[in-house]
Amino acid sequence: MSIAFLDPGNLEGDLQAGAVAGYSLLWLLMWATAMGLLVQLISARLGVATGRLLAELCREEYPTWAGMVLWVMAELALIGSDIQEVIGSAIAIKILTNGLLPLWAGVIITALDCFVFLFLENYGIRKLEAVFAVLIGTMAVAFAWMFGQAKPSGSELLVGILVPKLSSRTIQKAVGVVGCIIMPHNVFLHSALVQSREVNKRQKYRVQEAINYYTIESTIALIVSFMINLFVTTVFAKGFYNTDLADSIGLVNAGQYLQDKYGGGLFPILYIWGIGLLAAGQSSTITGTYAGQFIMGGFLNFKMKKWLRALITRSCAIIPTIIVALVFDSSEATLDVLNEWLNVLQSIQIPFALIPLLCLVSKEQIMGGFKIGP
Repeated sequence: MSIAFLDPGNLEGDLQAGAVAGYSLLWLLMWATAMGLLVQLISARLGVATGRLLAELCREEYPTWAGMVLWVMAELALIGSDIQEVIGSAIAIKILTNGLLPLWAGVIITALDCFVFLFLENYGIRKLEAVFAVLIGTMAVAFAWMFGQAKPSGSELLVGILVPKLSSRTIQKAVGVVGCIIMPHNVFLHSALVQSREVNKRQKYRVQEAINYYTIESTIALIVSFMINLFVTTVFAKGFYNTDLADSIGLVNAGQYLQDKYGGGLFPILYIWGIGLLAAGQSSTITGTYAGQFIMGGFLNFKMKKWLRALITRSCAIIPTIIVALVFDSSEATLDVLNEWLNVLQSIQIPFALIPLLCLVSKEQIMGGFKIGP
């Protein structure tokens, strides 16, 4: 579950926020993560109490035209997220191969990775979960090591978390932070993930037990994701805030900037960043595939094989990304601006997932005794 909060879009939002706003948006990162946790818990409550997907209930409860609008918006958010995953992984591959493989080659390689994960799933979901645990552990170690190398100010970090501050210069970064944390397709995804464990709906205490279990699981997962996002933001705040490089830094050049700032050492920080970025891109790939399957299946009442759904979603992401990679391979700013605005897109799309969720969980005929509200 924490994978959903650790994709390349998150890293782009983190480093931009740190470089441009310093420690001043850490409070927003914390509260956006808390809000993301709340949304996840509500989505899980809906899934456990009804045994249905959020997308399914939207199709049944709303007029056809409204359901189609919600579906299109969810798909747009999902494709935007997939583009970020592809860009992030392609950049990481370029870093780790010392530029031997250009961005467009990394994009093509990344186009195939989700099918590898789907193949692994054939050996059991636990095997796939183990792979994700390794990827998340890799991210945690990589970014924690960077945090240790940067040695950020503890007092400034604490003030950034506790004291809300926002200026006109940081508004776009703030919107991006919210969008990359509370991603719309994850709202639909989480109502489906809780279906993996069977719960006897006739026994209220069993349903409540399941809700309590998912509450603990979600809280732990999001604490981990918050710490990793915090590491990235503070590293770039310490190294690049109030410098001439602040406005030009992004996923493409972040590794080199880190290398120039903090040096090489036994483990060059450039490659540590590349490993963390690759882990983020790869781990978030499969969540997009699953979310797409549940969104399409729920809204359209249409079942599709995972590999075919992955092919459709990834094609929609690959085509614009490879064009950008080919045309702007030497223009670092272009890919970073694209990533930045994709985070803003996620923020714009949030209401199209959040409003239906809140409306549905407040209906007694749907939720029974587990409804939220008076």
